Amino acid sequence: MGANTSQVSDLSESQSIRTLIGPDAISENEPFWNQLISFTFTSPTCSADAKLLEEAVVPLAKTLIQNNPRSGNFGALVRVFLSRTKELKISTECQDQLFIWQAHNALFLVRCLLKVFIREMSEEELHLQFSYQERVPGTYDSICKDLLEELVCNLVHLIVEVPLLDITYNILFEAVTTLLVLMSYQLFHKEVLREGLIYGYLTRGRCLSLTSRLVKTLLYNFIRQEKCPAATHVLQTQSDGGGMLYGLASGVASGLWSVFTLGGVSSRPGAEQDQNPLPLSNQSLLLLLVLANLTDGADCPNPYRQAVTCFKNTQDSSSLPSPQPHTFQINFNSLYTALYEQQKSDQVTLLLYTLLHQNSNMRTYILSRTDMENLVLPILEILYHVEERNSHHVYMALIILLILTEDDTFNRSIHEVMLKNISWYTERVLTEISLGSLLILVVIRTIQFNMTRTRDKYLHTNCLAALANMSAQFRNLHQYAAQRIISLFALLSKKHNKVLEQATQSLHGPLGADDRTVLPDYAQDLNVIEEVIRMMLEIINSCLSNSLHHNPNLLYALLYKRELFEQFRSHPSFQDIMQNLDTVIGFFSQRLEQAGSDLSVERVQEVIKKGAAALPKERLKKFPELKFKYVEEEQPEDFFIPYVWSLVFNSGVGLYWNSQGIELFSMDSP
Repeated sequence: MGANTSQVSDLSESQSIRTLIGPDAISENEPFWNQLISFTFTSPTCSADAKLLEEAVVPLAKTLIQNNPRSGNFGALVRVFLSRTKELKISTECQDQLFIWQAHNALFLVRCLLKVFIREMSEEELHLQFSYQERVPGTYDSICKDLLEELVCNLVHLIVEVPLLDITYNILFEAVTTLLVLMSYQLFHKEVLREGLIYGYLTRGRCLSLTSRLVKTLLYNFIRQEKCPAATHVLQTQSDGGGMLYGLASGVASGLWSVFTLGGVSSRPGAEQDQNPLPLSNQSLLLLLVLANLTDGADCPNPYRQAVTCFKNTQDSSSLPSPQPHTFQINFNSLYTALYEQQKSDQVTLLLYTLLHQNSNMRTYILSRTDMENLVLPILEILYHVEERNSHHVYMALIILLILTEDDTFNRSIHEVMLKNISWYTERVLTEISLGSLLILVVIRTIQFNMTRTRDKYLHTNCLAALANMSAQFRNLHQYAAQRIISLFALLSKKHNKVLEQATQSLHGPLGADDRTVLPDYAQDLNVIEEVIRMMLEIINSCLSNSLHHNPNLLYALLYKRELFEQFRSHPSFQDIMQNLDTVIGFFSQRLEQAGSDLSVERVQEVIKKGAAALPKERLKKFPELKFKYVEEEQPEDFFIPYVWSLVFNSGVGLYWNSQGIELFSMDSP
């Protein structure tokens, strides 16, 4: 390639590239390779640049596919890269930028070609492309290494052993990206891949011993949030006319590396990823999620999931050895900080879910924090802007809340944390509100959004389960939160009456085939709405039974709208749960009547507070404690693997895939 400047469109005219993809074999000792990998470029970091690069590389890679069985030049390029990496740690210690730069360039070329190869051929055919090599007459290669396995293991070694410095940032990023590309076969298969060559290399054999170090390194890459270093100038030589300085978009590059702005294919206009200046952090997190969500093998569990499941805090003084394989220690405080600071992206929310659900050490640590609002507020903001988020991101945020609300200490403490002026909550000015009341407001808003837009029963279930888990610990609910609980019940009541009327009308309509098909729909709708109403009544009852004297605002809202509950008193589905509500409403209504007519708001509140202390608890029927626990569905990989790869597709830095041929998920997926 050399050191001249050129447009991407000139790539096919480069003499060095034509030689590489041509039919003639090039010995690894030829000076050609030094010339080929001595180029400077601005690496593609946004969708447009990555697309330009992809379109330029595809025809060249296809030519190489045809000629490589004869020339073996692709394998030679890989071996050139591998030979450079042997000295990489020493080069880093010696600050040998030129050597690191050339190793990076060789890997960049390998990655660009691999990306096309993977789209064009099966894993077995790819393996063959690695096996082709120049045969020198009269010689016999007695040691025939698996070059594809060598590359995979070398990349893992590189990531875990080369320290993250300004001069190594680009090659570490490229190593992480190349591993993602190698695993991208999944994109082109509708079914979840459960085995394969690359899967085997990563989960068994030589890479297995590096599992915990790789997971730890990827986590620390995420934690450190290192920005890409400014452009670094390296030795530039005059070209002999056959090379090319590779510039993207503008066609001009001023140094080894330009400041990154996160790109990738975005399915949503104005996605945050376009402004993210943390490419290594982002790409490392994506690779970690891909590895952690690999399926278990037939004879062994996924080692990367094991590592994610069992790592411990560096502050953990326990000397007991862990029975779990692939365990390691990491700074939980740093990880917690990174999790809440970066919480707006899908992939960080998914990492938080993974750690809360699967790593009991991390879950215990998070629940012990006294600054829980730092983590919960970004989750609530995601849910508040539900109409701007994809459904998977909303699910993950809700499940995180559900997991947190399984803990009684969390449910108590959130009502003690007072917040002021929540800027993103625009429906009403909240000058001061507890974290618990805000959580209730946002979850109820999510339910109402779901009722009017998506009508997703799964979403309802998770929202209501979180509210139910908290209900016994409701404390000093904000006036607006109390009103919203009752107004949600009013909305459900109205919807119930409407569906009931429709079902009744369909019964009295003219009999016919169409009517018989419509009726079950109304019956199902009625059943769903009654389940939700039952749950809301149980939530209100749980609060009244366990913390009535702590919630005067809820009592006030309940009494103000007490006529809403009349129609459900004799309903067979609600009779038992309505007994307590009737008792409470009757008790306080009587006290208000005794206090006189035309009472002021303040006087009503005073009567409620005194009455709450006087109501005998034995008059309220006891019900089982409301407790819901999140349980992952069977074969969770059917959900998580397409989701994770959609994140790679949408948010991978400098990676572009043509949507045609993507089988794993539909293009309207998140």
